Amino acid sequence: MAFLWYILSMKINTDPKKIEEILSQGVEEIINKEHLRSALSSGKQLRVKLGIDPTAPDLHLGHAVPLRKLRQFQNAGHVAVLIIGDFTARIGDPSGRTEVRKPLTPKEIEKNLKDYLAQAGKILDIKKTEIRRNSEWLDKPGLLIELAQIGTVQQVMRRSDFKNRLDAGLDVFIIEAFYPLMQGYDSVAVKADIELGGIDQKLNLLMGRKVQRHFGLSEQDVMMFPFLEGLDGKKKMSKSYGNYIGLNDLPAEMFGKTMSVPDNLITKYFTLCTDLSPEKNTNPYDAKILLAHEIVKIYHGEKAAQEAQKSFTKTFQKKEIPEDLPEIIAQKGEFLSDILVREKIVKSKSDFGRLIEEGAITNLETLEKPQAKGYKLQTSLILRVGKKRFVKIVV
Repeated sequence: MAFLWYILSMKINTDPKKIEEILSQGVEEIINKEHLRSALSSGKQLRVKLGIDPTAPDLHLGHAVPLRKLRQFQNAGHVAVLIIGDFTARIGDPSGRTEVRKPLTPKEIEKNLKDYLAQAGKILDIKKTEIRRNSEWLDKPGLLIELAQIGTVQQVMRRSDFKNRLDAGLDVFIIEAFYPLMQGYDSVAVKADIELGGIDQKLNLLMGRKVQRHFGLSEQDVMMFPFLEGLDGKKKMSKSYGNYIGLNDLPAEMFGKTMSVPDNLITKYFTLCTDLSPEKNTNPYDAKILLAHEIVKIYHGEKAAQEAQKSFTKTFQKKEIPEDLPEIIAQKGEFLSDILVREKIVKSKSDFGRLIEEGAITNLETLEKPQAKGYKLQTSLILRVGKKRFVKIVV
């Protein structure tokens, strides 16, 4: 009842400037833009859908791009519908993938879901958000048979991601071809007027229109965003690539990661991740300081942003160790590699070995430096891991 009262009490903002901001800020393509402009100007309350599959436990700035747009619609008085793809996560979106996603078990999905809403709540007003799980409607016998009558084999084979895999001699599984149909049916189930998604999801989003038409509903408008490259400057931001800035990253870590954004992506990060833009002729370092401060401020508050900036400046300009490092408790005699892998400081023991060989793990308190993967912990110490991160291990 409380949610329904929220929805009914929301006033629709039809200010042309606000509508233009919604239609243009960080948007790459809209289908159909003029229809959507007219709908936003009409004063009708629209249902705006965004689906996220819980394929990993953390949300990152790449997820934040459509979430921020969903909040814009929410602020304008429209209904934000956040679909948690607990059913579609069992398959995984094949869009842009060069390999088959690893299937997730229901147990893994529930584990990943644990903190999803808390993270999404850093952007959305959760109390005013309609939150649904697509297992509500997709986990029903007979539905796949009906959905199979909508899509065609030709449409599947025209997908560049599938075609590239087939050309490379890699498998495309039948269940993957069902993913766009399932995502499309989500739009039917929640009666979406608009769906948000990345430009790499275009075929899925258009399929939503086709599925709605099949079930006798009006076709949703589609708003798409450019994908956000990760810290490597090449691949789409993703946990699987290790090139992400997580919404749950500690302020200092978030600040430091943002400072490593490639210079050619600074403007894109400002556009997609903040409401600010640097002044013309601002040098890249100063622009990134502003960018890092703003991103930390959005997710942790102004005080945390100030402290993170101060810590970064102290650490990397003056080469000093930051104060109040989070502590990792370990036992004497534990292997350093085991500790860092357990705490997710490094991805794996092989990754640890590579960092050691490259000299990227430096002991800052003891005279003896780790020389091999079998380094055993004898005393408390502080490590610098890579260029951006300090780790304090307490025995």
